[in-house]
Amino acid sequence: MLQPPKPPSQTREILALARRDRNAAEREWNALDVDEAAILVCETPLARRSALLELSHEPAALIAALPEAELCFTVKQIGLADAGWILEHATPEQVNSCVDLDAWRGTVPDRAVLDSWVEALSGTSPESFQQAIRTLDAELLVLFLKSRIQCDQKPPRDDEDWEPPVGGQTLDGQFYYVPHDPKDELATVTRMLRSLFENDYWTYFRMMQGVTWEPDGENEEWALRWRNARLQDLGFLPWEDAMGIYRFIEPGQRARIDRTTQLLSVGEWRLPVWITGLPEASDGGFSIFGAISRLGDEERRSAFFSFVALANKIAVADRFDLADATSTPRAIEKAARFASLGLDYVSRENASDPVEVLRFVTMERLFSVGANLHPEEAKPETTESSAEP
Repeated sequence: MLQPPKPPSQTREILALARRDRNAAEREWNALDVDEAAILVCETPLARRSALLELSHEPAALIAALPEAELCFTVKQIGLADAGWILEHATPEQVNSCVDLDAWRGTVPDRAVLDSWVEALSGTSPESFQQAIRTLDAELLVLFLKSRIQCDQKPPRDDEDWEPPVGGQTLDGQFYYVPHDPKDELATVTRMLRSLFENDYWTYFRMMQGVTWEPDGENEEWALRWRNARLQDLGFLPWEDAMGIYRFIEPGQRARIDRTTQLLSVGEWRLPVWITGLPEASDGGFSIFGAISRLGDEERRSAFFSFVALANKIAVADRFDLADATSTPRAIEKAARFASLGLDYVSRENASDPVEVLRFVTMERLFSVGANLHPEEAKPETTESSAEP
């Protein structure tokens, strides 16, 4: 496996100083530029990140500078129940990404994990909690509420036979709700609904209508659409599209090179995970890294983003848990292994320099060739416990 980066000496020195003289450590830490501090946080093992973040005098700027997945990894390491002080300063985009990455299993939301995220967000200030519930998709919040409460709406006309549910709570005299579990005190649900009722009535009305009348399937379908669109912006395609990397290639076509168009022109895009570069060939014996290192600066940058895009497709196709910090190194290792096998094969069959092959054959095709050559070793993990984005 690829090893996680070791914390730079500056981080170790600051953490050691904090144990001796916290005030001095805070001065040194806060003298850093926000971007510099964010880099140090990302390059520090998860177990030690909270100690750095706690030194910051302006946590909002620092937390907002963290890539979305890195924030998710950090929050999960701390524990959702104890991470309210971090979520307090998370941007709307970060909040959505954290829930998108962690609160789904397959194509449906994981109600228990979603519940944990909403509970954690409810531990922030009223302003931050209000922003969070306005940020999350309405369909997802309806699903959250339906997992916790049953709601009855008072008929629009007097109905002598209608009675509110026993023990039902109401904020407006129209919608009455009770917990599915009699032991559930509904503190978070009530706080959420009261915040909406007082500050955003129409969203409150839409939530209560949804809990009362809307079927789960329709809300799940729309929530999945919004989630897929956001994950694509982060470089994660829908599962059906990502599985294209495992397509079958006829043996006679595996060594084919189309020399009509050079391919190393992939633009840069925002990475949700902190990756500064690819390993050298000596770090794992993968020929793909050796070939990339021999490219010119612009081509090497394009190859880097092409390779990361391939690793993302593997993570999705193999149903890796995208909220698990180990998913990226696992995907990178698999991408390197089978893209190298494909590169070696195409180069050998065409008597071509691997660098030239990289200029005319996509990373995805090289991986597919390698996977076709060793199908049993390359087949994606498809266990039911795996998390399909």
